[in-house]
Amino acid sequence: MHNNVTIESWCGEGCSRNIFVSKTESLDRDKLEEYQLAKFRNMLGSILETNLFYRKKLETVGLRNPADIQTLSDYRQIPFTTKDQLSADQSAFPPYGTNLTFVPSEYIRVHQTSGTTGAPLRWLDDAESWTWWGRCWTSVYHAAGVTSNDRIFFAFSFGPFIGFWSAHEGASQVGALSIPGGGMSSLQRVQAICSNKITVLVCTPTYALHLGEVAQSEGINIVDSDVRVTIHAGEPGASLPSTKKQIETIWGAQCYDHTGATEVGAWGFECEFQAGVHLNEGEFICEVIDPETGDPAEEGELVITNLGRIGMPIIRYRSGDQVRLKTGVCPCGRQFHRLDSGIIGRIDDILIVRGVNIYPSAIENVLRSFPQIIEFAVDVHRQGALDEVEVRLEINELEESPGQIVEEVKKTCRQNLGVRVDVKVVGLGQLPRFELKSRRFTDHRINK
Repeated sequence: MHNNVTIESWCGEGCSRNIFVSKTESLDRDKLEEYQLAKFRNMLGSILETNLFYRKKLETVGLRNPADIQTLSDYRQIPFTTKDQLSADQSAFPPYGTNLTFVPSEYIRVHQTSGTTGAPLRWLDDAESWTWWGRCWTSVYHAAGVTSNDRIFFAFSFGPFIGFWSAHEGASQVGALSIPGGGMSSLQRVQAICSNKITVLVCTPTYALHLGEVAQSEGINIVDSDVRVTIHAGEPGASLPSTKKQIETIWGAQCYDHTGATEVGAWGFECEFQAGVHLNEGEFICEVIDPETGDPAEEGELVITNLGRIGMPIIRYRSGDQVRLKTGVCPCGRQFHRLDSGIIGRIDDILIVRGVNIYPSAIENVLRSFPQIIEFAVDVHRQGALDEVEVRLEINELEESPGQIVEEVKKTCRQNLGVRVDVKVVGLGQLPRFELKSRRFTDHRINK
């Protein structure tokens, strides 16, 4: 059962151009839940028959037939899946584990997670699920107003990370012209964006800022380039107001956040109204739970089931992402629930400093509010019985009063975050740059 719906053109009040909203995106909540459950039951037949990992998990709650799932209450009796469980399964049954519904010859692609929170997970896709990946990305593109008339540049090297391979597949389904940026230096990528009259840039938010830094140092005017849309994934920056504003200022384009994961799929996107990240509920069942109790919550951990990846599925997966649910119809006309401010942060990444809980994204939002800051790094140390936060900054060499910036950063961190920070200025180019996921935050304490 596929989401082969007709895409309709619809323009909401205040919209500057047509927004593409599918029939599924327009379903009221009751109809949407019926649709989701029907797709889920359709998956379960094959999974219960041949997928050893999930057959064992589902049988623990007496689930042996797809017809046992008639309501969302039935669905919520299914045990959660965790990354640790998946990692243990792949370690015990290398290289891909037992979460496979088909024989090995059915699969055509393998990708892996970044490994930033443990050993990388390897994930397989068959031809049908790879088409599904592309379909999820078409929702990302349609929401950003991308069409077959656009030229999309993928500013990254094509490695085992799935994000931009799937973005490339989605671009093909939209019918847009794709220009890969693999094997290029940052300067070559900037030049390729200008010479090819690129209209859509796809990369991490960090790398979009770095490309702007390179363009400025080379005297290349990208504000007046043809780029009108930038789409970002891999880290939460594109939903942070300060980071989003910097990207839009540098590129003279509208910045869109996109959320997803290798083992899950491309599950979220922003529309032109920028009123939160839409959950792609036509292709995923999404919940928000209290991470301690597992009970439903308005703010907590995102739990996801994908509905089009039968060959290597994810069912009630605890993503580890801290989110805040936002309900109600978006001005764009989509009925899908949204996440206020996108992903707030990784639950495991929260910094507890002198009793204050701080997400790295909150620190980034403060620092990116200063356009004079080129790059930054944050280190947390324990000095005796006290926690100390050190912020290192690269400041634009044209800034005449770096000392004043330091004092303003200290003051703003104290006001917005509730902690005192030590701020130091370092020379330009001393801090690392990142093409994919950035690693700007380091906690050096033994016991967090």
